[in-house]
Amino acid sequence: MLPYPTTLNLRVPEALDLLLSRRSGSAKAMTGPGPTPDQLARILAAAVRVPDHGKLAPWRFILIEGDGRDRLGEVLVEVLPPDASPDRIEQERNRFLRAPVVVAVVSRAREGLPIPVWEQQLSAGAVCQTALIAAHAMGFVANWLTEWGAYHPVVMERLGLTVGERIAGFIYFGQSTIVLEDRPRPDVESITTRF
Repeated sequence: MLPYPTTLNLRVPEALDLLLSRRSGSAKAMTGPGPTPDQLARILAAAVRVPDHGKLAPWRFILIEGDGRDRLGEVLVEVLPPDASPDRIEQERNRFLRAPVVVAVVSRAREGLPIPVWEQQLSAGAVCQTALIAAHAMGFVANWLTEWGAYHPVVMERLGLTVGERIAGFIYFGQSTIVLEDRPRPDVESITTRF
């Protein structure tokens, strides 16, 4: 029996099977439907239940859906080099149209606190991973990407990031148009040492 109260009805083998079956679905091969507003709210509610030393909530979300996906694509086009090819322009214009819903996870780690910046950044990464797991549990595919736009100062400014904020990832949510295949995973014993 667990030493604390729980409302979980999921048996341990089911929970482990869920974790062991999680894999990313390519944003390039996504279609709708994506999560409804209620489903997305549950995914994000699960995502914020990550370790957060100091209760800082060193992350936040930007929802990119509907025509926001088009607008962000136009921002990418605006900042392309003047000699960008027509194919590249079209690729960037459609980048956020690959999935019906995209969530930008913003890391907002703060300096000068007793909690190291590295721990705050790791918490933002944990938010991204937990969102992927929650989406998988709800029957969606998800893909955690950053890509070049996450690091471009104009893109960051247009998304409303402030000093010290960074995009930990764009998470694409939808349905896969292809059968997902698993990729080779590291042999755990080969990457494990004992002290």
